Amino acid sequence: MTTTSSVQAVIFDWAGTIVDFGSFAPTTIFVEAFKQGFDFDISLEESRVPMGVAKRDHIQAVGRLPEVEKRWLAQFGRAMTSEDIDAIYAAFMPLQKAKVADHAAPILNAIAVVNDLKAQGIKIGSCSGYPREVMDVLIPVAADYGYQPDYIVATDDLPQGGRPAPFMALKNVIELGVTNVNACIKVDDSAPGIYEGHNAGMWTVGLLLSGNEAGLTEAEFLAADEATLDAAREKARATLIKSAPHYLIDTINDLPEVVADVERRLAAGERP
Repeated sequence: MTTTSSVQAVIFDWAGTIVDFGSFAPTTIFVEAFKQGFDFDISLEESRVPMGVAKRDHIQAVGRLPEVEKRWLAQFGRAMTSEDIDAIYAAFMPLQKAKVADHAAPILNAIAVVNDLKAQGIKIGSCSGYPREVMDVLIPVAADYGYQPDYIVATDDLPQGGRPAPFMALKNVIELGVTNVNACIKVDDSAPGIYEGHNAGMWTVGLLLSGNEAGLTEAEFLAADEATLDAAREKARATLIKSAPHYLIDTINDLPEVVADVERRLAAGERP
C-alpha cells in the first residue's frame, strides 16, 4: 500500500473511543462487582473517576475516593484491604467477560474513519485498560462489526504495567514498525490514556462526547440539543484539559481534521 500521509500510526483506546459509546461496559460492571463482592454500593459517577487505568488499579482507586472510603469504613469498620480489592476484582472479571460483547458496537463513523486512515497507509494500533482475557472476548465481536486494528495490547500483556506509563503505546510502535514516535497520534477518552500518549512522545487527542467523562449514551447524544452537548463538553473538558491534550474533539468522527493538521505541523517541522 502506498503511504500518502506523514502520520505513521494512530493508536486508539477501545471503550469510549472506538466502541461502547459512553464507556458503559466497564463502569456498570464496577458498580455490580462492588455490590456482588461486598453488598457495597458505589454510584456510576464514582465508578467513572479513575477510568483509563488497569482494572484492578481502578478498583483500588475507587476505594480511595474520600466518600467511598468513608462509607466503606462506616459499613465494615475498617479500611479497604488488598484482599478486598482482590475479591472485588474476582467478581468483576466474569461479569465483564459476560457483558463486554454487549457493548462492542462501534461508535458513530468509527469504522469509516479507521478504514480511511488505513487507505492512506496509516497503521492502526490499539491498547486498552481491559486485561487480555476480556480483550479476547471483545476483539472477535468488534471484528464482526468491521473493526480490525493492526495491533492490540491489553493492559496485562506487558510486565511494566499500564497507563499513564507509555509501554502499551510503545509496544504498538515496535510491532507496527513505526520509525518515529513524533509521527504517531494517540486517541483516548481518559486522562491516563492522554498522559500515556505524551509519555510516548506522540500527538494526543482527547474525546469529549463519546467517552467516559461525558457519560452519554449514543441515544442521548443523538437526541441532545446544543445546550446539552455544550454542558457535556465542558464537563469532559474540565477533566481532560488537565492532561494537556494537543487536540480535544467530540468523537472519532472529527479525527480526520486532526490528522490533516498534524500532517501540516509535521511538514512545518513541529514535534509533539
